[in-house]
Amino acid sequence: MLYLLAIIISFVTTLIVTIYSIKILRAKGSMVPDQFKKGKPMIPRPGGYAIIAGISLGLIILYFLTYNLVIISILLSSLIAFIVGYIDDKNVMKGYYKPLALITAALPIILLNTYDYNLDFPLAGSVRIPILYLPLIVIILVIFGNTINSIDVFNGVASAFMIISSIPLIIALYLNNDYDNLYAAFILLASSLAFFIFHRYPSKIFPGDSGTLTFGVYYGALAIVSGLEIIAVISLLPAIINSFFFLSSVKRIVEHREIKSRPTVLLDDYRIAASKDVNAPITLVRLLVIKKPLYEYQIVKRIILLAIFSSMLAILTILI
Repeated sequence: MLYLLAIIISFVTTLIVTIYSIKILRAKGSMVPDQFKKGKPMIPRPGGYAIIAGISLGLIILYFLTYNLVIISILLSSLIAFIVGYIDDKNVMKGYYKPLALITAALPIILLNTYDYNLDFPLAGSVRIPILYLPLIVIILVIFGNTINSIDVFNGVASAFMIISSIPLIIALYLNNDYDNLYAAFILLASSLAFFIFHRYPSKIFPGDSGTLTFGVYYGALAIVSGLEIIAVISLLPAIINSFFFLSSVKRIVEHREIKSRPTVLLDDYRIAASKDVNAPITLVRLLVIKKPLYEYQIVKRIILLAIFSSMLAILTILI
């Protein structure tokens, strides 16, 4: 019952802080235009405060129920990710800033020794890689953090991805009888659900880098400490592919706001079309609209369907 309380408090905290964040950010004028809507309405940003508040309170309660250092390592990694994102929200940094800064998010897991050298591959079994696993921790957190950050282009996508992608981890943790990490997964799900209520289309608040990096690093940290790295990669496959396409076409680490040739263009009727500029980067969204222009809500639905499909593949992998 007390474990359920930690999950509920995480949900309620994120919900309440999000409501107040919307009011406070509006009052302070901390808003950005919603680029793909008529009139470009101003939306409060960042909402990362609400996400980290809900996650932190839930994990602190969970730690005092379990006294498991794994919970502390997830919490500290998420806090570092929030700080990195918050700095970028306030002062737009160069593209390499976030990947380099997120390396520090791996330190709590490494220093507290809350990881296992074994990497479990579906069907192939477990592989012990003591030398390679430490850099792998860094790579996973950097990729997952930036992947959720990169997919956060349209209303509700980042929080929806977290909700959907949490489900395979929850199923795997339950089947593995890994209850401490299972409750941590439910805390992520609870916070994501609470934020999604206001982030869904049409958004009333944007998470900002502080929110998306927190989501991504929390998810990556949970995957590492629970030994579900491969399942997590499968669950996030559309978002990871989006990042891969972008980097392979740009051929360097760069902030999206620094790109001069945009991958998509906004038409007069507010549909989004693929750019015909050969120098424009390839992204998941550009591929989705390459045949015909789509409205934002149509693109959001397609991305969510891809997230559901990849999560179903992850669940199938778990059952196999």
